[in-house]
Amino acid sequence: MTVAFCLVASDHGPLIINRFDYNHNFNGDYYGVGAQILETGRYDPREVSVLKSLLAVRREHYGDGVVAVDCGANIGVHTVEWARLMQGWGSVVAIEAQERIYYALAGNISLQNCFNAKALHAAVSDAVGDISFPEPDYTKQGSFGSFELRPRLGGEFIGQPVDYGKPTLTVRSISLDSLMLERVDLIKIDVEGMEAEALDGAAKLIERCKPILFVETIKSDKAAITAALEGSGYMVLPHGMNVLAIHKDDPSLGNVTKVAE
Repeated sequence: MTVAFCLVASDHGPLIINRFDYNHNFNGDYYGVGAQILETGRYDPREVSVLKSLLAVRREHYGDGVVAVDCGANIGVHTVEWARLMQGWGSVVAIEAQERIYYALAGNISLQNCFNAKALHAAVSDAVGDISFPEPDYTKQGSFGSFELRPRLGGEFIGQPVDYGKPTLTVRSISLDSLMLERVDLIKIDVEGMEAEALDGAAKLIERCKPILFVETIKSDKAAITAALEGSGYMVLPHGMNVLAIHKDDPSLGNVTKVAE
């Protein structure tokens, strides 16, 4: 039997990862959540640190009851880091579409006793419905965090072929508005090309709560997303492969320089 998912020690605590979760770029360097944790013991430490700092800033300005939403949570590095930080004063909603990855996410939440976090098996989009897609082979090499639910021109090769003409799984799609959350302070969106749809599906929530937004833009139209957010009153700042957006009425904006240092 091929052992794919395993339990490893990391700087984030014990984590269930897939040891085949890797691909390599044109320079021959490996990437992937599993690969990074196996090689270094941690995942994107600067990004993790910045987002944790922003959660603390929101608490400073808005008080306890901070809510963070992790869209495209993968195995839950951000989720468990946020949940541990916010014990007693905040909570996390983590959403993951890939069934096997979702199981690891839920397992990591349980392993680390993150009782202030919950996991949802769903795809984040602009409407409630269903989405079908082919399931990658988790017992073979593949950057599963790079897997796209929908085919697109110039789609990323994750390390193994994916036949979108033969969908094998169907998962519910949800909008963030449909969750009817009373408060949201931070939304991270990393959904492999569906970022604009996820933002459209959170329009009412964003207008009402004005949360901090951290959106990956590798596979989405960065200019269009930036323009839309600026049109909604946000200050948009580049942050590596992502954009960090903070509403101009949010006093947290005054802390951004300190957070980024």
